[in-house]
Amino acid sequence: MKNHEDQEFGPDLFERLIWLSARSRRQIEPDPIAMTVYRGHELRKMKKFRFQLLHQWLVAHVQPCRVADIAGGKGMLAYLLQRDQWTATVIDPVNQGLPDKYKDIATGKRVKIPALDQVRRLDQPFEASLGRHFDLLVGMHAHGCNAKVIEAASEFGCGFLLFPCCVIDEPFYPPLGVQWLESVTDYAVRLGHPVYPFRLNFKGQNIGLFSPGCCPLRERQA
Repeated sequence: MKNHEDQEFGPDLFERLIWLSARSRRQIEPDPIAMTVYRGHELRKMKKFRFQLLHQWLVAHVQPCRVADIAGGKGMLAYLLQRDQWTATVIDPVNQGLPDKYKDIATGKRVKIPALDQVRRLDQPFEASLGRHFDLLVGMHAHGCNAKVIEAASEFGCGFLLFPCCVIDEPFYPPLGVQWLESVTDYAVRLGHPVYPFRLNFKGQNIGLFSPGCCPLRERQA
């Protein structure tokens, strides 16, 4: 049986998310951020490379800021962002050490992580009150945290980036016939957040929902 984060959704759902979120931006045409998707002819990467792909997306669209990697596990995303001068913190009740190496998907080479390297960690479950300390809240398949992240963004003005995968431990369930990602998008829109759906090129649940909040964005290329 597949895990929820292994489930992959087709282009129909992605298109519905674009149109559902468009009303939050008061426009009909999709925004350029929403169109940063992988192309159908590209070979999809394995799920284990999702942190490297998200790192690439973040540094392309957002300037370095204070970011929380919620349910960040071993801290691979936080480590990569930290190397690019971001102030990154893993929020996860289970303290795990960094891996000893990873594959650089840009060069194809193995990179060794020095034994003394660390990332900042808060060894606790995420609560909305923690949003006051960050500019951006990131939840890559973070069970039970999606609604809390959106509520934290509403209270403290931070941005968020979510890859929702299941409704486990969430405070509400989608109505019959409505997909969970649609419910999360609708919840964010109803709380006043502009939402930009995008896709990354890895196998599994690869649809992300981004709302910039107070994040310092990079200038868009003409």
